[in-house]
Amino acid sequence: MEQKTRYNDEALKEFKGLIEEKIAKAQHDLELIRSAYMNDGNNGTDDTAPTFKAFEEGSVTMSKEANTQLALRQEKFIRDLKNALIRIENKTYGVCRVTGKLINKERLKLVPHATLSIEAKNMQR
Repeated sequence: MEQKTRYNDEALKEFKGLIEEKIAKAQHDLELIRSAYMNDGNNGTDDTAPTFKAFEEGSVTMSKEANTQLALRQEKFIRDLKNALIRIENKTYGVCRVTGKLINKERLKLVPHATLSIEAKNMQR
């Protein structure tokens, strides 16, 4: 019988809790980014000097682009975390998709959606 390398159910449960916390925080952060994006249309500069107004509008455009990028990154992060939950359910969580070895527990605590061990990541460079 082939011995499959994986984290035990207790470790998976611990990671699940960690990931669920990160998803909740990430979704909260995403809401903050979205509300900042929705509310930055008027920053109360209507009655100030025209040159300042032009400068302000430029920075609003910049911040909208920056906010959009932030929101997209945050959405991807949430998706990656949710995929990690699926791997926990499948009991494939924490197994490097290149080497098939367990990903170091400390790495998973820092990057809970990691699918590569440091060894595999370094091979990509």
